Amino acid sequence: MHGFTDAEVALGRVADVEKAARARSGWHARYLWAFAAGQLVLVPIAVLWHGFASAMAFGFVNMALVTGLSLYAARQRVVRRGFGVKHGVIVGTWAAVFVLTVTLGNTAFANSPAFAAAAALTCALPLATGAWLDMRRSS
Repeated sequence: MHGFTDAEVALGRVADVEKAARARSGWHARYLWAFAAGQLVLVPIAVLWHGFASAMAFGFVNMALVTGLSLYAARQRVVRRGFGVKHGVIVGTWAAVFVLTVTLGNTAFANSPAFAAAAALTCALPLATGAWLDMRRSS
């Protein structure tokens, strides 16, 4: 019977680690789905509400969302190759869309519930797309 070489054993370990990483990397999709859901609350607050109460509500909801997501992400032990770049592109795209929609919502479309609803969905789109792609990759 032929024994395995060191290279074959090492390749087997690599395959096992990659399989485990793929199976445990679904956390990022859940993170992105939660972040996307948060947009459905944060964007209307930023676009429709004004003044001190709006700033306080936005700050509180945003702080709760970011804190919860950060604690969740910090507890995860597995990230796939290329995670940093992929996450950076998703969050960077979201940030650009968020800034644009909030700017438009407070200037050209002030006090427009229809714009706020469309803006919330638009801000959630990059995050939901990233989550959907992550789910496809980890299955």
